[in-house]
Amino acid sequence: MVKKIFITVLFATAGKLMGASAWAQEEQAPEKVMTLRDCMAYAISNSTKMRIQKADIGDAQIARRDAALALFTPTISGQTYAYYNFGRSIDPQTNTYFNTTSFHNNYGVSVGYDLFDGFQAVNNYKISKTGMQIAHSQQDQVEADICLAVMEAYYNVVYYKRLADVYQEQVEAAEQSLLKARRQEELGQKGHADVIQMEADLADRKYDYTNTHNMYLDQKMILSDLMFWPEEEELVIPTNLNELSTPASTLQENILEEKGTDAQSVVDYALANNPGVKIAQWQEQNARRELSTAKWQLLPSIGIYAGWSTSYYTYQGAETAPFKDQFKNNRGEYVEVSLSIPLWDRLSRHSKISKKKHAYQKATAELEQKRRDIESEVRRAIQDRDGSATAYLQAQQKAEVQAEAYELNRKKLEQGLISPLEFQTANNNYLKAQADEMNSLFKYLIKQAVVKYYNGIDYIEQ
Repeated sequence: MVKKIFITVLFATAGKLMGASAWAQEEQAPEKVMTLRDCMAYAISNSTKMRIQKADIGDAQIARRDAALALFTPTISGQTYAYYNFGRSIDPQTNTYFNTTSFHNNYGVSVGYDLFDGFQAVNNYKISKTGMQIAHSQQDQVEADICLAVMEAYYNVVYYKRLADVYQEQVEAAEQSLLKARRQEELGQKGHADVIQMEADLADRKYDYTNTHNMYLDQKMILSDLMFWPEEEELVIPTNLNELSTPASTLQENILEEKGTDAQSVVDYALANNPGVKIAQWQEQNARRELSTAKWQLLPSIGIYAGWSTSYYTYQGAETAPFKDQFKNNRGEYVEVSLSIPLWDRLSRHSKISKKKHAYQKATAELEQKRRDIESEVRRAIQDRDGSATAYLQAQQKAEVQAEAYELNRKKLEQGLISPLEFQTANNNYLKAQADEMNSLFKYLIKQAVVKYYNGIDYIEQ
């Protein structure tokens, strides 16, 4: 899930030092230093995925409103029509045919309500309420994915920036050593082969610096893309070691304290509260309700209806009552109770029941699989966190020893006690020890954040 990359050692608890102020895009200045929390908040507020989820929530709200209206309110309709008749028609007063041109105008209002529809309206309302919960949980899940991706990219940028600074210092040190070696060669204190070796070492350092700087620019572009950061503005994040440093003793205490965490308690919390599990549970509930609705559709449906109507008409060359009197005298009302019994519909209802049963079985299996996946992810994250913490402590000790060995070999090189080739080997070991320390710390920080997330702390709040 996470690329094998590195971050600086002193960035261990940078997330704990992030500012608590919320990000407001309209007030953002190009020179503002973006903390990890700021980057997450900016990415959430500008992500197209979040906009899509908000649209889904809007659709879920409309579906819930429609389901509530269908359950609690009747259908009401009104109609009117008017027409001229130029041929043979029936006289509504005498019920006889005549050939006089006539004008007819009708008005009506009808009301209907389903007394029993196989609990379809009730279940649809429950499904719509669950749909709202699913939409909000999906939004939480997308937000967590965005925050985790931003966190990884943020760490990558800081790491490559600090590593590029280290290589730049190595280049400057190698240039000074080469200058000194050339003077010693002129004085006969060093051989030409040693100077050539030091020139080769300087070329290696320059190459490493250039490659690392390019990686820094690439990771910074990735972070900008994740945040939807404006291309015309410079993204500035803190890389000052004085601001990001944390005592190693404090970090070690945190590691020892986290190793005593009960894994089962984290698993139980994740299974009860993780958005992915909740979504699978609600989808299983909805599938069960849809299956129940399909079964109830085999029973008759009952509805009640009522209506009112009136009409007005005139005949060419005849005297008729005025509109007001006809509107009053021609009115009529009705009340109707209907019973609809499904006898034969080409087995469509039975086919629907079978499909809903399969959908329920699928949702049940997906819920079981999601619970299994979450439990495995939590236990793996805890195991990886503890393993990377142990590896970090060991790498830290190795880096301290290699740093001391590097200083001793540097002094020996200045005194001419070792060759440049031997010093280059010691220098490479020192750089590798630093890289291993950064790598193990990066893994620890990511897995620590994942475990905290499963234990109920959002990434942006860590």
